[in-house]
Amino acid sequence: MAIAPPPTPRAADLPPGIGGHRLLFFAELVKRPVCAGKITDRLGKLTDMVFALKEPYPEAVGIYLEHGWGKPTEFIPWERVLRIEDDGLFVMPPPEGERYPPFRDQAGWIFLDKHLMGRTILDMDGRRTEVVNDAQLLEAKGRLLLTAVDTSFNGFLRRWGLARLRWIKDDFISWKYVQPLSVEDAVTTDKVSLSVTRRQLKELPSEDLADALEQLTGTEQEALFSALDSEKAAETLMEAEPRAQRQLIATLRKERAGQILSEMTVPQLATLFSVLPHDDTVELLELLPPESQRRVRAILAQQEAKARDLMHSDFLAFSPEERVDEVLHSIRTSGRDPEALSYLYVVGEGRSLHGVVDLRELVLAPDHQTVGEIMTSPVVSAEADDTQEDVAQIFAKYHYRMLPVADPEDHILGIIRQSDILKGLAGQAKD
Repeated sequence: MAIAPPPTPRAADLPPGIGGHRLLFFAELVKRPVCAGKITDRLGKLTDMVFALKEPYPEAVGIYLEHGWGKPTEFIPWERVLRIEDDGLFVMPPPEGERYPPFRDQAGWIFLDKHLMGRTILDMDGRRTEVVNDAQLLEAKGRLLLTAVDTSFNGFLRRWGLARLRWIKDDFISWKYVQPLSVEDAVTTDKVSLSVTRRQLKELPSEDLADALEQLTGTEQEALFSALDSEKAAETLMEAEPRAQRQLIATLRKERAGQILSEMTVPQLATLFSVLPHDDTVELLELLPPESQRRVRAILAQQEAKARDLMHSDFLAFSPEERVDEVLHSIRTSGRDPEALSYLYVVGEGRSLHGVVDLRELVLAPDHQTVGEIMTSPVVSAEADDTQEDVAQIFAKYHYRMLPVADPEDHILGIIRQSDILKGLAGQAKD
Protein backbone atom coordinates (compact mmCIF):
# COMPACT_ATOMS: atom_id res chain seq x y z
CA MET A 1 0.00 0.00 0.00
CA ALA A 2 2.15 2.85 -1.27
CA ILE A 3 1.70 6.42 -0.06
CA ALA A 4 3.18 9.36 -1.90
CA PRO A 5 1.40 12.48 -0.63
CA PRO A 6 2.49 15.90 -1.92
CA PRO A 7 4.44 18.10 0.52
CA THR A 8 1.84 20.87 0.27
CA PRO A 9 -1.81 20.17 1.13
CA ARG A 10 -4.44 20.61 -1.54
CA ALA A 11 -6.57 23.72 -1.26
CA ALA A 12 -9.62 21.55 -0.53
CA ASP A 13 -7.89 20.14 2.56
CA LEU A 14 -7.14 23.51 4.14
CA PRO A 15 -9.35 25.38 6.62
CA PRO A 16 -11.55 28.18 5.22
CA GLY A 17 -9.78 31.45 4.54
CA ILE A 18 -6.39 29.96 3.63
CA GLY A 19 -5.09 31.68 0.52
CA GLY A 20 -1.47 32.70 -0.10
CA HIS A 21 0.99 30.76 2.00
CA ARG A 22 4.62 29.88 2.60
CA LEU A 23 6.27 26.69 3.82
CA LEU A 24 8.55 26.67 6.85
CA PHE A 25 10.63 24.03 8.61
CA PHE A 26 10.53 23.62 12.36
CA ALA A 27 14.24 22.79 12.51
CA GLU A 28 15.06 26.23 11.09
CA LEU A 29 12.85 28.01 13.65
CA VAL A 30 14.19 26.35 16.80
CA LYS A 31 16.57 28.60 18.76
CA ARG A 32 15.60 31.59 16.63
CA PRO A 33 15.34 34.78 18.75
CA VAL A 34 11.88 35.79 19.98
CA CYS A 35 11.54 39.56 20.12
CA ALA A 36 8.84 41.82 21.60
CA GLY A 37 8.25 44.23 18.74
CA LYS A 38 11.86 45.12 17.91
CA ILE A 39 14.97 43.00 17.37
CA THR A 40 16.59 44.65 20.39
CA ASP A 41 13.75 43.63 22.73
CA ARG A 42 14.65 39.96 23.04
CA LEU A 43 12.53 37.73 25.26
CA GLY A 44 14.65 34.64 24.63
CA LYS A 45 14.99 31.88 22.05
CA LEU A 46 12.26 29.65 20.68
CA THR A 47 12.62 26.29 22.46
CA ASP A 48 9.54 24.52 21.13
CA MET A 49 6.20 25.09 19.43
CA VAL A 50 2.80 23.94 20.67
CA PHE A 51 0.12 22.59 18.33
CA ALA A 52 -3.48 21.56 18.94
CA LEU A 53 -4.47 18.24 17.34
CA LYS A 54 -7.22 19.10 14.87
CA GLU A 55 -8.56 17.75 11.59
CA PRO A 56 -7.25 17.72 8.97
CA TYR A 57 -4.01 19.32 10.27
CA PRO A 58 -2.83 20.41 13.74
CA GLU A 59 -2.75 24.19 14.23
CA ALA A 60 -0.22 26.24 16.21
CA VAL A 61 -1.53 27.57 19.53
CA GLY A 62 1.68 29.11 20.80
CA ILE A 63 5.44 29.15 21.15
CA TYR A 64 7.41 27.91 24.13
CA LEU A 65 10.41 29.57 25.71
CA GLU A 66 12.47 27.71 28.28
CA HIS A 67 15.18 29.85 29.84
CA GLY A 68 16.95 27.27 32.02
CA TRP A 69 18.88 27.98 35.24
CA GLY A 70 15.70 27.65 37.27
CA LYS A 71 13.95 30.49 35.48
CA PRO A 72 10.24 29.94 34.67
CA THR A 73 9.13 29.02 31.18
CA GLU A 74 7.09 31.39 29.02
CA PHE A 75 4.19 30.57 26.71
CA ILE A 76 3.27 33.07 23.99
CA PRO A 77 -0.16 32.45 22.43
CA TRP A 78 -0.07 32.26 18.65
CA GLU A 79 -2.47 35.16 18.24
CA ARG A 80 0.26 37.43 19.68
CA VAL A 81 2.83 36.36 17.07
CA LEU A 82 3.25 39.22 14.58
CA ARG A 83 5.56 37.71 11.98
CA ILE A 84 8.32 35.19 11.34
CA GLU A 85 11.51 36.52 9.77
CA ASP A 86 14.99 35.15 9.14
CA ASP A 87 16.46 37.00 12.10
CA GLY A 88 13.72 36.18 14.59
CA LEU A 89 10.09 35.71 15.57
CA PHE A 90 8.39 38.98 16.43
CA VAL A 91 5.59 39.04 18.97
CA MET A 92 3.51 41.59 20.82
CA PRO A 93 4.92 42.58 24.22
CA PRO A 94 3.43 40.77 27.21
CA PRO A 95 0.03 42.30 28.03
CA GLU A 96 0.98 42.67 31.71
CA GLY A 97 4.34 42.66 33.44
CA GLU A 98 7.71 41.82 31.92
CA ARG A 99 7.11 38.19 31.04
CA TYR A 100 4.51 35.98 29.48
CA PRO A 101 2.94 33.44 31.88
CA PRO A 102 4.43 29.93 32.30
CA PHE A 103 3.19 27.17 30.02
CA ARG A 104 0.14 25.24 31.22
CA ASP A 105 -0.64 22.03 29.33
CA GLN A 106 -4.08 21.33 27.87
CA ALA A 107 -5.67 18.18 26.49
CA GLY A 108 -5.02 17.73 22.79
CA TRP A 109 -1.84 19.81 22.68
CA ILE A 110 1.53 18.48 21.56
CA PHE A 111 5.07 19.88 21.45
CA LEU A 112 6.83 19.55 18.11
CA ASP A 113 10.28 18.96 19.54
CA LYS A 114 9.38 16.97 22.64
CA HIS A 115 6.71 14.74 21.11
CA LEU A 116 7.71 14.42 17.44
CA MET A 117 11.37 15.06 16.66
CA GLY A 118 13.53 11.96 16.69
CA ARG A 119 10.53 9.70 17.14
CA THR A 120 9.89 6.50 15.24
CA ILE A 121 7.36 6.32 12.45
CA LEU A 122 5.98 3.33 10.59
CA ASP A 123 6.77 3.95 6.93
CA MET A 124 4.03 2.25 4.89
CA ASP A 125 5.95 2.63 1.63
CA GLY A 126 9.07 0.78 2.67
CA ARG A 127 7.32 -1.17 5.43
CA ARG A 128 10.09 -0.31 7.84
CA THR A 129 10.69 2.15 10.64
CA GLU A 130 12.01 5.65 10.06
CA VAL A 131 12.83 8.58 12.32
CA VAL A 132 11.21 12.01 12.20
CA ASN A 133 13.96 14.56 11.59
CA ASP A 134 11.90 17.66 10.86
CA ALA A 135 8.36 18.98 10.50
CA GLN A 136 6.98 20.96 7.59
CA LEU A 137 4.74 23.89 8.51
CA LEU A 138 2.33 25.91 6.41
CA GLU A 139 1.90 29.60 7.30
CA ALA A 140 -1.11 31.37 5.82
CA LYS A 141 -3.01 34.47 6.91
CA GLY A 142 -1.78 34.40 10.47
CA ARG A 143 -2.27 30.65 10.98
CA LEU A 144 0.36 27.94 11.14
CA LEU A 145 -0.46 24.30 10.31
CA LEU A 146 1.57 21.13 10.77
CA THR A 147 1.24 19.45 7.37
CA ALA A 148 3.99 16.83 7.10
CA VAL A 149 7.07 15.29 8.66
CA ASP A 150 10.42 14.81 6.94
CA THR A 151 12.25 11.51 7.55
CA SER A 152 15.15 12.29 5.20
CA PHE A 153 18.69 13.16 6.26
CA ASN A 154 18.03 16.72 5.08
CA GLY A 155 15.87 17.27 8.14
CA PHE A 156 18.77 16.22 10.35
CA LEU A 157 21.05 18.68 8.54
CA ARG A 158 18.58 21.52 9.06
CA ARG A 159 18.61 20.92 12.79
CA TRP A 160 22.35 21.48 12.78
CA GLY A 161 22.12 24.59 10.62
CA LEU A 162 23.49 22.78 7.56
CA ALA A 163 20.49 23.06 5.24
CA ARG A 164 22.75 24.32 2.45
CA LEU A 165 24.35 20.85 2.26
CA ARG A 166 21.04 19.25 1.20
CA TRP A 167 22.31 15.92 -0.12
CA ILE A 168 19.20 13.99 -1.03
CA LYS A 169 15.56 14.45 -1.85
CA ASP A 170 13.29 15.36 1.07
CA ASP A 171 11.09 12.48 2.23
CA PHE A 172 7.81 14.03 3.33
CA ILE A 173 4.94 12.03 4.79
CA SER A 174 1.68 13.91 5.13
CA TRP A 175 0.32 14.39 8.64
CA LYS A 176 -2.87 12.71 7.42
CA TYR A 177 -0.88 9.46 7.44
CA VAL A 178 1.32 10.23 10.45
CA GLN A 179 -0.64 10.77 13.63
CA PRO A 180 -0.10 9.87 17.27
CA LEU A 181 -2.15 6.79 18.04
CA SER A 182 -4.11 8.98 20.44
CA VAL A 183 -3.82 12.28 22.23
CA GLU A 184 -3.04 10.33 25.41
CA ASP A 185 -0.15 8.53 23.71
CA ALA A 186 1.47 11.74 22.54
CA VAL A 187 0.76 13.98 25.51
CA THR A 188 0.10 12.01 28.67
CA THR A 189 2.08 8.79 28.49
CA ASP A 190 4.58 9.90 25.82
CA LYS A 191 5.05 6.18 25.06
CA VAL A 192 4.47 6.31 21.38
CA SER A 193 6.22 8.31 18.87
CA LEU A 194 4.22 8.21 15.71
CA SER A 195 2.39 5.71 13.63
CA VAL A 196 -0.25 5.42 10.97
CA THR A 197 -3.86 5.97 12.03
CA ARG A 198 -5.81 3.16 13.66
CA ARG A 199 -7.93 2.71 10.53
CA GLN A 200 -4.83 2.32 8.38
CA LEU A 201 -3.30 -0.13 10.82
CA LYS A 202 -6.30 -2.38 10.25
CA GLU A 203 -5.78 -2.17 6.50
CA LEU A 204 -2.09 -3.10 6.59
CA PRO A 205 -1.28 -6.78 5.91
CA SER A 206 -0.61 -8.67 9.14
CA GLU A 207 2.78 -9.85 7.93
CA ASP A 208 3.86 -6.23 7.33
CA LEU A 209 2.70 -5.19 10.80
CA ALA A 210 4.60 -8.13 12.27
CA ASP A 211 7.75 -7.01 10.44
CA ALA A 212 7.32 -3.48 11.77
CA LEU A 213 6.74 -4.66 15.35
CA GLU A 214 9.94 -6.68 15.25
CA GLN A 215 11.93 -3.54 14.45
CA LEU A 216 10.45 -1.33 17.18
CA THR A 217 11.77 -0.88 20.72
CA GLY A 218 9.81 -2.22 23.68
CA THR A 219 7.56 0.74 24.50
CA GLU A 220 6.94 1.57 20.86
CA GLN A 221 6.24 -2.08 20.07
CA GLU A 222 3.79 -2.30 22.95
CA ALA A 223 1.97 0.87 21.94
CA LEU A 224 1.63 -0.11 18.27
CA PHE A 225 0.31 -3.55 19.19
CA SER A 226 -2.17 -2.02 21.65
CA ALA A 227 -3.67 0.04 18.80
CA LEU A 228 -4.80 -3.09 16.94
CA ASP A 229 -8.24 -4.56 17.47
CA SER A 230 -8.34 -8.12 18.83
CA GLU A 231 -8.77 -9.80 15.45
CA LYS A 232 -5.91 -7.88 13.82
CA ALA A 233 -3.73 -8.38 16.88
CA ALA A 234 -4.27 -12.15 16.70
CA GLU A 235 -3.39 -12.26 13.00
CA THR A 236 -0.28 -10.13 13.55
CA LEU A 237 0.85 -12.15 16.55
CA MET A 238 0.76 -15.35 14.50
CA GLU A 239 2.90 -13.74 11.78
CA ALA A 240 5.54 -12.47 14.21
CA GLU A 241 8.79 -14.25 15.01
CA PRO A 242 8.88 -16.22 18.30
CA ARG A 243 11.03 -13.60 20.04
CA ALA A 244 8.52 -10.85 19.22
CA GLN A 245 5.62 -13.14 20.21
CA ARG A 246 7.16 -13.64 23.66
CA GLN A 247 7.75 -9.90 24.07
CA LEU A 248 4.20 -8.97 23.07
CA ILE A 249 2.54 -11.61 25.24
CA ALA A 250 4.58 -10.49 28.25
CA THR A 251 3.11 -6.96 28.06
CA LEU A 252 -0.56 -7.92 27.72
CA ARG A 253 -3.12 -7.40 30.43
CA LYS A 254 -5.15 -10.52 31.27
CA GLU A 255 -8.37 -9.18 29.75
CA ARG A 256 -6.67 -8.09 26.54
CA ALA A 257 -4.85 -11.43 26.22
CA GLY A 258 -8.16 -13.29 26.54
CA GLN A 259 -9.72 -11.21 23.78
CA ILE A 260 -6.82 -11.88 21.40
CA LEU A 261 -6.67 -15.61 22.16
CA SER A 262 -10.41 -15.91 21.49
CA GLU A 263 -9.73 -14.91 17.87
CA MET A 264 -7.34 -17.86 17.31
CA THR A 265 -8.00 -21.43 16.28
CA VAL A 266 -6.79 -24.31 18.43
CA PRO A 267 -3.84 -25.11 16.10
CA GLN A 268 -2.80 -21.47 16.17
CA LEU A 269 -2.99 -21.40 19.96
CA ALA A 270 -0.87 -24.54 20.19
CA THR A 271 1.70 -23.07 17.81
CA LEU A 272 1.86 -19.84 19.85
CA PHE A 273 2.07 -21.58 23.22
CA SER A 274 4.86 -23.84 21.96
CA VAL A 275 7.27 -20.86 21.86
CA LEU A 276 6.23 -19.24 25.16
CA PRO A 277 7.79 -19.77 28.58
CA HIS A 278 6.06 -22.51 30.58
CA ASP A 279 4.63 -20.13 33.18
CA ASP A 280 3.09 -17.91 30.48
CA THR A 281 1.53 -20.93 28.78
CA VAL A 282 -0.03 -22.17 32.03
CA GLU A 283 -1.45 -18.71 32.74
CA LEU A 284 -2.83 -18.21 29.23
CA LEU A 285 -4.39 -21.68 29.09
CA GLU A 286 -6.59 -20.66 32.00
CA LEU A 287 -8.14 -17.97 29.80
CA LEU A 288 -9.48 -20.56 27.35
CA PRO A 289 -12.74 -22.53 27.53
CA PRO A 290 -12.29 -26.04 29.00
CA GLU A 291 -12.65 -27.85 25.67
CA SER A 292 -10.10 -25.58 24.00
CA GLN A 293 -7.72 -26.15 26.92
CA ARG A 294 -8.01 -29.90 26.47
CA ARG A 295 -7.37 -29.76 22.75
CA VAL A 296 -4.39 -27.41 23.09
CA ARG A 297 -2.86 -29.53 25.85
CA ALA A 298 -3.24 -32.63 23.66
CA ILE A 299 -1.17 -30.97 20.93
CA LEU A 300 1.37 -29.46 23.32
CA ALA A 301 1.89 -32.85 24.97
CA GLN A 302 3.21 -33.94 21.56
CA GLN A 303 0.55 -36.59 21.32
CA GLU A 304 -0.71 -37.45 17.87
CA ALA A 305 -3.18 -34.63 17.44
CA LYS A 306 -6.48 -35.89 16.07
CA ALA A 307 -8.69 -34.16 13.53
CA ARG A 308 -11.28 -33.58 16.26
CA ASP A 309 -8.67 -31.51 18.15
CA LEU A 310 -7.78 -29.43 15.10
CA MET A 311 -11.26 -28.64 13.75
CA HIS A 312 -13.52 -25.69 14.49
CA SER A 313 -17.14 -24.89 13.70
CA ASP A 314 -16.91 -21.70 11.66
CA PHE A 315 -18.12 -22.84 8.24
CA LEU A 316 -21.03 -22.31 5.80
CA ALA A 317 -23.74 -24.94 5.43
CA PHE A 318 -26.95 -24.82 3.35
CA SER A 319 -29.67 -27.25 2.32
CA PRO A 320 -29.69 -28.59 -1.28
CA GLU A 321 -32.92 -26.72 -2.14
CA GLU A 322 -31.63 -23.21 -1.45
CA ARG A 323 -31.16 -21.03 -4.53
CA VAL A 324 -27.86 -19.42 -5.48
CA ASP A 325 -29.20 -15.86 -5.13
CA GLU A 326 -30.59 -16.64 -1.66
CA VAL A 327 -27.31 -18.15 -0.53
CA LEU A 328 -25.28 -15.22 -1.85
CA HIS A 329 -27.54 -12.75 -0.05
CA SER A 330 -27.21 -14.76 3.16
CA ILE A 331 -23.41 -14.76 2.92
CA ARG A 332 -23.18 -11.04 2.16
CA THR A 333 -25.29 -10.10 5.17
CA SER A 334 -23.81 -12.63 7.60
CA GLY A 335 -20.74 -10.68 8.70
CA ARG A 336 -18.80 -13.94 8.66
CA ASP A 337 -15.05 -14.19 9.07
CA PRO A 338 -13.55 -14.06 5.53
CA GLU A 339 -11.50 -17.15 6.37
CA ALA A 340 -14.73 -19.15 6.56
CA LEU A 341 -15.66 -18.31 2.97
CA SER A 342 -13.62 -20.75 0.90
CA TYR A 343 -16.37 -23.35 0.47
CA LEU A 344 -19.95 -23.93 1.47
CA TYR A 345 -21.17 -27.38 2.42
CA VAL A 346 -24.50 -28.79 1.32
CA VAL A 347 -26.14 -30.69 4.18
CA GLY A 348 -29.33 -32.60 4.79
CA GLU A 349 -31.13 -33.73 7.92
CA GLY A 350 -28.85 -34.10 10.92
CA ARG A 351 -26.12 -32.20 9.01
CA SER A 352 -25.47 -35.19 6.76
CA LEU A 353 -22.86 -34.15 4.21
CA HIS A 354 -24.28 -34.19 0.64
CA GLY A 355 -21.81 -32.05 -1.28
CA VAL A 356 -19.49 -29.06 -1.43
CA VAL A 357 -19.52 -25.85 -3.53
CA ASP A 358 -16.45 -23.70 -4.12
CA LEU A 359 -17.38 -20.06 -3.46
CA ARG A 360 -16.00 -19.11 -6.88
CA GLU A 361 -18.41 -21.52 -8.54
CA LEU A 362 -21.27 -20.10 -6.51
CA VAL A 363 -20.56 -16.54 -7.67
CA LEU A 364 -20.56 -17.62 -11.33
CA ALA A 365 -23.70 -19.82 -11.14
CA PRO A 366 -27.12 -18.55 -12.36
CA ASP A 367 -29.28 -17.11 -9.58
CA HIS A 368 -32.16 -19.54 -10.16
CA GLN A 369 -30.11 -22.70 -9.68
CA THR A 370 -30.02 -24.51 -6.35
CA VAL A 371 -26.82 -25.33 -4.54
CA GLY A 372 -27.77 -28.99 -4.84
CA GLU A 373 -27.55 -28.65 -8.62
CA ILE A 374 -24.07 -27.16 -8.67
CA MET A 375 -22.46 -29.04 -5.75
CA THR A 376 -19.63 -31.56 -6.09
CA SER A 377 -20.34 -34.97 -4.60
CA PRO A 378 -19.13 -37.12 -2.89
CA VAL A 379 -17.09 -34.92 -0.58
CA VAL A 380 -13.52 -35.68 0.43
CA SER A 381 -13.41 -35.48 4.21
CA ALA A 382 -11.34 -36.43 7.23
CA GLU A 383 -12.49 -38.69 10.05
CA ALA A 384 -12.49 -37.47 13.62
CA ASP A 385 -9.73 -39.90 14.63
CA ASP A 386 -7.42 -39.07 11.72
CA THR A 387 -4.02 -37.81 12.87
CA GLN A 388 -2.58 -34.44 11.96
CA GLU A 389 -0.26 -36.20 9.53
CA ASP A 390 -3.23 -37.96 7.89
CA VAL A 391 -4.98 -34.62 7.43
CA ALA A 392 -1.82 -33.02 6.01
CA GLN A 393 -1.58 -35.81 3.43
CA ILE A 394 -5.17 -35.20 2.30
CA PHE A 395 -4.43 -31.50 1.85
CA ALA A 396 -1.25 -32.32 -0.08
CA LYS A 397 -3.11 -34.70 -2.39
CA TYR A 398 -6.18 -32.58 -3.18
CA HIS A 399 -4.89 -29.01 -2.62
CA TYR A 400 -8.05 -27.95 -0.78
CA ARG A 401 -8.09 -24.79 1.29
CA MET A 402 -10.49 -26.32 3.81
CA LEU A 403 -11.41 -29.88 4.74
CA PRO A 404 -14.59 -31.10 6.48
CA VAL A 405 -14.40 -33.55 9.38
CA ALA A 406 -17.20 -36.15 9.39
CA ASP A 407 -18.32 -39.01 11.65
CA PRO A 408 -18.85 -42.59 10.39
CA GLU A 409 -22.42 -41.70 9.36
CA ASP A 410 -21.06 -38.83 7.22
CA HIS A 411 -22.42 -36.05 9.46
CA ILE A 412 -20.21 -32.95 9.31
CA LEU A 413 -18.60 -32.17 12.68
CA GLY A 414 -16.41 -29.22 11.75
CA ILE A 415 -13.72 -28.08 9.34
CA ILE A 416 -9.94 -27.79 9.31
CA ARG A 417 -8.13 -25.02 7.45
CA GLN A 418 -5.03 -25.82 5.46
CA SER A 419 -3.18 -22.83 6.94
CA ASP A 420 -3.68 -24.22 10.46
CA ILE A 421 -2.18 -27.57 9.50
CA LEU A 422 0.82 -26.02 7.78
CA LYS A 423 1.57 -23.70 10.70
CA GLY A 424 1.13 -26.53 13.19
CA LEU A 425 3.58 -28.75 11.33
CA ALA A 426 6.04 -25.87 10.99
CA GLY A 427 5.86 -25.30 14.76
CA GLN A 428 6.59 -28.96 15.46
CA ALA A 429 9.53 -28.89 13.05
CA LYS A 430 11.06 -25.95 14.97
CA ASP A 431 10.71 -27.85 18.24
